[in-house]
Amino acid sequence: MSEKRGPTTRQRRTTIHGGGEAVSEKQVNGSKWHGGGEKPPRGPGKKKTDEGSRHASDNGNVYREMGMSGRQQQVTDSPRKQRSALEEINEGLSCHVLQESLLSSASGYSNYRGILNWCVVMLVLSNARLFLENIIKYGILVDPIQVVSLFLKDPYSWPAACLIIASNVFILAALYTERRLAVGTISESVGLMLHVFNLTAMFIFPTTTVLILTSITPVGSVLSLLTYTVLILKLYSYQDTNRWCREIRQAKAKRLTRSYSCPSVAQSNGSAVHTNVSYPGNLTHRDMYYYIFAPTLCYQLNFPRSPRIRKRFLMRRLFEMLFFMQLLVGLIQQWMVPTIQNSMKPFQEMDFSRMVERLLKLAVPNHLIWLIFFYWFFHSSLNFVAELLQFGDREFYRDWWNSESVTYFWSNWNIPVHKWCLRHFYKPMLRRGVNKILAQTAVFLVSAFFHEYLVSVPLKMFRLWAFMGMMAQVPLALFVGRFLNGNYGNAAVWMSLIIGQPVAVLMYVHDYYVIHYGSST
Repeated sequence: MSEKRGPTTRQRRTTIHGGGEAVSEKQVNGSKWHGGGEKPPRGPGKKKTDEGSRHASDNGNVYREMGMSGRQQQVTDSPRKQRSALEEINEGLSCHVLQESLLSSASGYSNYRGILNWCVVMLVLSNARLFLENIIKYGILVDPIQVVSLFLKDPYSWPAACLIIASNVFILAALYTERRLAVGTISESVGLMLHVFNLTAMFIFPTTTVLILTSITPVGSVLSLLTYTVLILKLYSYQDTNRWCREIRQAKAKRLTRSYSCPSVAQSNGSAVHTNVSYPGNLTHRDMYYYIFAPTLCYQLNFPRSPRIRKRFLMRRLFEMLFFMQLLVGLIQQWMVPTIQNSMKPFQEMDFSRMVERLLKLAVPNHLIWLIFFYWFFHSSLNFVAELLQFGDREFYRDWWNSESVTYFWSNWNIPVHKWCLRHFYKPMLRRGVNKILAQTAVFLVSAFFHEYLVSVPLKMFRLWAFMGMMAQVPLALFVGRFLNGNYGNAAVWMSLIIGQPVAVLMYVHDYYVIHYGSST
């Protein structure tokens, strides 16, 4: 019986060991061996039993440790889960957070596109009402044929066009003077005298012609004098830049600076090949007339060139030029002229309250016309000419509408004039030791003179309104720069544009109508 139970008992021990009940198995097996009168076997059997018991105890310890850690983790995680659950409930029930109103400066909100669109819609609606009121009151006053009479009194006499064509004499005189200076046939002092005489003649000749000639119209006079003024600035820059080149050449500089000249190399720009020139290779008719027609007042030997002529861009600018020109003429005939005519009586009677009312009424259409003129000239027209000539520098204006000071406006609304004043007038004065404030005042003085020149001479009356308006910009610039900043400064600039400068121009127009048409009314 004992032999038969042996394998069964061993198999049973193994099975019980696999179940993890080694202690009870040992007791059972011990009683069996002792009950049979035999000693338990030694060797592998005992080792297996001990190892099994140790393994079972180790597993029990591990299970107990895991159970303890699991219970501790459940105890630790339970407050977190409770807090997160409470937060989720509170978030689901709450509807308020810490935040500022959108219109508060602390909110950081800056997307006001809808308000801007609203302003545009209100502006369009209000001006549409004024336009309908004007049509109902005066009827259709736009007359395209009348525009021709603004330029010509006699269709067979074109004094303004002849005056502009005559400017070629002064252009060629400046070119040939520079050629003589380049080869050394005349001295620098003689060349300077010739240039001064040429520029002085360019100022006196058209002025005298406009004042003496009766067949020239005010509009034709403005175009002629504006053309000569631009040419005076261009030719002054031309002689100044060439003089700098001669000074560099006489100093035996090995390389000219990029602002004045470049090495004689050919570079391909799209379909055309433009050759960079160095002094005196620039003194040609082609170079001179390219500069004369280029939309810039500052001369340099090599202008930046665009790769090609964009035909679509060119046609868009041409369409804008034609459209806005007709719009300007229509607004002047339909809106400005009747208002000016109705403002004569208050000015003659010196009724101050009605004078202010008329000036404010004129300021709105005048400012609108000024804005349209800015876009027509500085964007459409100058870009059209630049694209046609492949002139690369298209910075004709900057963001003057964001001006927070008067000086910033005057430095950014007319970049060609600003560059000329900075390069040929302001910086040379600073290099000579002139005070900065005095130099800025001198720039405003020159600008005021030319504004007065372009208004008084064509109208053949001298009131100094434009001159005083420009010089008033100096104290205004000091006041705005000192006391107004940010949006307040920008508002002051806009107020000066809407009420200041247009009022001076309107007073000239009003005085002109009073002188010429006052008796008929």
